[in-house]
Amino acid sequence: MSISSQPDRIIIFDTTLRDGEQSPGATLNVDEKLTIARQLARLGVDVIEAGFPFASPGDFEAVNKIAQHVGTVDGPIICGLARATQQDIKTAAEALQPAAHPRIHTFIATSDIHLEYKLKKTRAEVLEIAPEMVAYAKSFVDDVEFSPEDAGRSDPEFLYEMLERVIAAGATTVNIPDTVGYLTPGEFGALIRGIKENVRNIDQAVISVHGHNDLGLAVANFLEAAKNGARQLECTINGIGERAGNAALEELVMALHVRRQYFNPFFGRPVDSEEPLTRIDTRQIYKTSRMVSNLTGMLVQPNKAIVGANAFAHESGIHQDGVLKHKLTYEIMDAQSIGLNDNQIVLGKHSGRNAFRTRLKELGFELSDQEINRAFLRFKELGDKKKEITDWDLEAIVNDEIQQTPELFHLEHVQVSCGDKARPTATVTICTPDGNELTDAAIGTGPVDAVYKAINRVVDVPNQLVEFAVQSVTEGLDAIGEVTIRLRYEDRIFSGHAANTDVIVASAQAYINALNRIYAALQRGKSLHPQRDTEAVSVAR
Repeated sequence: MSISSQPDRIIIFDTTLRDGEQSPGATLNVDEKLTIARQLARLGVDVIEAGFPFASPGDFEAVNKIAQHVGTVDGPIICGLARATQQDIKTAAEALQPAAHPRIHTFIATSDIHLEYKLKKTRAEVLEIAPEMVAYAKSFVDDVEFSPEDAGRSDPEFLYEMLERVIAAGATTVNIPDTVGYLTPGEFGALIRGIKENVRNIDQAVISVHGHNDLGLAVANFLEAAKNGARQLECTINGIGERAGNAALEELVMALHVRRQYFNPFFGRPVDSEEPLTRIDTRQIYKTSRMVSNLTGMLVQPNKAIVGANAFAHESGIHQDGVLKHKLTYEIMDAQSIGLNDNQIVLGKHSGRNAFRTRLKELGFELSDQEINRAFLRFKELGDKKKEITDWDLEAIVNDEIQQTPELFHLEHVQVSCGDKARPTATVTICTPDGNELTDAAIGTGPVDAVYKAINRVVDVPNQLVEFAVQSVTEGLDAIGEVTIRLRYEDRIFSGHAANTDVIVASAQAYINALNRIYAALQRGKSLHPQRDTEAVSVAR
């Protein structure tokens, strides 16, 4: 994929698998990352930041697998993050080697507060390090992106000098991060405008922006940056990421889609041009949102713009009346434009495997034979319990089956006894990693509490339950219930997710999923995240 240094559209750079995964509890394993990467490619993102290869063997493997399976000739650019050190950059280059279009994204802080307290380096020192490391990255790949971390709080004149030097050293994209979500839209727009006007060789690189949502301004900041010359937006599905998250891809894309006439002139286009401002297939947005939510355990709030459960819902009588008469009275976009519809599948419990596979393809799911087999069994089981199976039910089954939670402890059986005059009691049977089946029972304050206490008697993995959420996939008493939980172990959060028509069973499965993640992490050891690393950044010479 070739991207001009002065594109007439917006380049969508998705960092769900890197910055998004840094959300507490959003840790993904290699297969889950690959599943999301494949969906991001179907969505049409231009760049996938697949991870931070030097962080851990797991991150390296994930970037390498995505580079191999998703980074095809007609696929997106695959990007790996690296601090401005030779070791980081070389590792990123090795991980990206299979990609047809690899990009190394290297960074170093430029704000005085970061220089003094985090890096303990002077401006002169980082001015020497940055271009040297960009040139080193350039020796491995043609496409190099550079980020001056905390650019939003950096001295503008120092920032201009830094950008000029890294572009001269070979940077093809310069990313301007609002690392702590501090700027307002006017300030962000002025920062981009100042870069356009004061960096002499800026026409040789794409201006990108990265920003966090600490003040709820990330999307507004990015749109203002685009009006002032930014042509790459670094965002995540559902806006997940560190602290309050990143700019949300779906909000940016749909803002540019719905308000094309407003934004067209800033791209040198006629006001009434219908040509899209991004290459995103908007019909894939909702499914991508659901997949990321399910695999990360990060629930989407009901009133979330674009993809929230209430985004196209109307309760007010006045609103309902208006929408029934003409949708545009209270809807500025069609729900079908993001891939959301109310269609029901015509399959029943007597349907065959081929019809089932065909319907999944129509919904956009590409599953392996093994995943098809597991999902088909779940579909048959559900067909015995429900008269009508909707696309939403099918989506819940598939998303639940394609999750690649480590199968260390396996729930074989769960039984609960409870009532208004009874003490809730649960019995569980669990298969341990060494193949033994253990059964135990416990009493709790409620059925789920009893189940979790019984599991804790078998699975000796210390944890603290910090969140438990149940939501219905469809309406009705026979709806599938999705359970998402978050557990804390020491200073880390681990999520678990499961779906079942029996919410008690789903609760038990979600808990086992989360415990398996903790157990697997204990076996692997802790991994390194670039923003959390306390080591001083140095350059091997």
